[in-house]
Amino acid sequence: MAIDWDRRTCARKGHVTYAPDDPRLRIRLHADTALGEVWRCLRCGDFVLGDPHGSGPAAEAPLVPRGKVLRDLFVLRFLAVERAVRGVFIVLVAVAVWKFSNSQDAVRRLFDEYLDVLRPVFKHFHYDLDHSPVVGTIQKTFGYKHSTLLLVAGLLLAYALVEIIEAVGLWYAKRWAEYLTVVATAAFLPLEIYELTEHISALKITTLVLNILAVLYIAVTKRLFGLRGGRRAFDEERRSASLLEVEESAGVLV
Repeated sequence: MAIDWDRRTCARKGHVTYAPDDPRLRIRLHADTALGEVWRCLRCGDFVLGDPHGSGPAAEAPLVPRGKVLRDLFVLRFLAVERAVRGVFIVLVAVAVWKFSNSQDAVRRLFDEYLDVLRPVFKHFHYDLDHSPVVGTIQKTFGYKHSTLLLVAGLLLAYALVEIIEAVGLWYAKRWAEYLTVVATAAFLPLEIYELTEHISALKITTLVLNILAVLYIAVTKRLFGLRGGRRAFDEERRSASLLEVEESAGVLV
């Protein structure tokens, strides 16, 4: 069953009505009933009882997202939440790396103590911890210099900041954020592909596919980099989806 994004949003946020000055357009958005005057919602098109939320020239009416534009906004906000969660997670990792850099020797001793305790247990299940790739990777980090770990923590924080900025911009459907998301995500695709050549996992494949789809979806639907007519075609598409534009065109034709 198709989702009615317009009514779904109106049910959550409320209707948006407007009384234009143009009499021809005004009469198409207004009606009188036994309960009082009603105005058409600029989002879902239903008639709403009561005074309009605003009035004035049609050109100054709020541009209310509806239809395909509203669906695209929902997708952008889903991506915004994903970027925000990822950004917070990376911040936590950066903090952990920073704390680890300040207590590297203590963590190494604690790890070695637990390793000595767990070695006989894993050996009973025929698993050699001394040749475990996971254990080897952890032991390798103990050899990193303090300055190197601080650099890693700083780079992680910078990456997290980019993710959080993307999240805020995407939530408010800012065009610069769409460009930033496409460029930043595409820049990491070669690294993700390289990681797959080193070790294949379902999580890595899923992440790569989702990032590729996100880049293509935003670039194509938002007409970035001049695609499908660029910014001018995008703005015209938004205006053509406006209920006021639709009703004004219908009034001229009549």
